[in-house]
This record gives sequence, C-alpha cells and structure tokens, in this order.
Amino acid sequence: MENTYPSLPHKGVRPSLRKRLLPIGRRAWTRLLIKLSGLAVLLLAWGLITGLGYVAPSQLPSPIATLQTMSHMLGDGSLVVHALSSLKRVFLGFAVAFAIALPLGLMLGSSRLLRDAINPIVELLRPIPPLAFISLAILWLGIDEWSKISIIIYGAFFPLLLNITGGISQVDPVHIRAAQSLGAGKLHIFWHVTLRAAIPNMMIGIRSGMGMAFICLVGSELIAANEGLGFLIQEGRYMFKTDQVLVGMITIGIIGYFINLLLTTLEKLLLRWK
Repeated sequence: MENTYPSLPHKGVRPSLRKRLLPIGRRAWTRLLIKLSGLAVLLLAWGLITGLGYVAPSQLPSPIATLQTMSHMLGDGSLVVHALSSLKRVFLGFAVAFAIALPLGLMLGSSRLLRDAINPIVELLRPIPPLAFISLAILWLGIDEWSKISIIIYGAFFPLLLNITGGISQVDPVHIRAAQSLGAGKLHIFWHVTLRAAIPNMMIGIRSGMGMAFICLVGSELIAANEGLGFLIQEGRYMFKTDQVLVGMITIGIIGYFINLLLTTLEKLLLRWK
C-alpha cells in the first residue's frame, strides 16, 4: 500500500535550529571579546608604563618579567605549594564561618526578639578589622594553623551572617500566607518558601564571605607562616622582590576569579526560577 503521509521537512529543521543558535553563539563570543579587551588594555598600559621608563623595574617589573618569574615558580612547583596551602586555609576558615553563620542567621532571621538581642553585639564586633585580632589570635591559639584560620573565620563570618539574616527576615509575608492558605505546614513553608526566597541574599553572603576570606588571607599568614600566597607576598616585600609580590597578588586574583565564577554558576542553577 502506498504511503500517503507527507514526509517530514527534515531539511527545514536544521536551518531553523541553526538560526536560533547562531545569535546565542555570537553573543557569547562578543561578551568574551569584551572581557578579553579589558584585560588587554590593562596589560598594554602596564607594559607601556614599565617599558617607557616611567617606573623603575625594582618598583614595578614589566609584565614579561613577572610572567617569567611566575613561569619559573610554576616549573619548580613552589607556586603550586603556596597556592594549595592558602586554599586549604581559606576553604577551612570559610567552611567553619559558614557552619556557624547559617544556623545563627536562620534563627536571627526567624525571630525578631532574638535579632534585637544579638544585633548590638554583632554591630559592635563587625567594624573591628580582622587584622586587629592577630595579637589575640597568637596569644590564645599560638602560632599554629588555627591562629591563621581564626582570622579568616572572623572575616568571612559577618558577611555571611548579615546576608543570611536579611534574606530570612525579608521574605514577603504574602508568599507565606499563600502557602498557609493551601494547607502547608511550618516546616514545609520554611523549606519551600522562606529558604528558597532567601537564597539570593545567601548567595550574596557566600560570595562576599569568600572575598573577605581572601582579603584576610595575607594578614593571617603574617602569623609565623612558612608557606602560602600571603607568605610569598611578605617574603617578596622583605627581600625587595617586587616580581614575587606581583606573582602572589596575581595568583590570588586568578584563584578568586575562578571561585567567584563557580559560585556565580551555582547561583544561576539554584535560582533558575528567578
């Protein structure tokens, strides 16, 4: 029996799909070129300032000299050792800060009475720079790893706490009443309404806390450290090796950039509904 059904327009599907994907690809390449152009301008300005002799090489090495130093330190493995040591301190300090800030922030955000009682203490301690606690950290914890990690914990704690508390306390009551009218219990409302609505603020706190952890890293490694990116910067400063100082700074910047990129990607996955 002859097939009377019309054949599917296979040839027409692919061009339409290609037409839909091409603008997306062009936008992605355009954004990448814009980002790279900003970096290229920075490197060009750096190269011109050092190449034309406006700054002495001992004060600011050229990009090529800094790249050579970084390449040498990567080759002998010393830069990797310093980076891994710093990452261990940053992630451990951030993890402890998050483990303390999350339950405390959930409680403060859920209770106005508790928030009024604890908020004066938080606002009293929050303006104190983490580096001001270095002497106390040495006195209380000695010169072991935890004295360094404690500075990172302190620095990362307050951005986490404030954003988690703010995210929970600022949930729209209309959403909660709507869930209650549908028969949802307290636990269901907290998990599916309050917590999900607070995720944007919580992600801001996580990114800010991670940034503060890296800021505190250099200061924390002043405490009798013999490895780490902060130690690398301090050693370069003492020995007047400006290229080594720049290598440490650039490495921190690169690591921080990729961690922020990872957190931004995670935020997009968690907030697909937004």
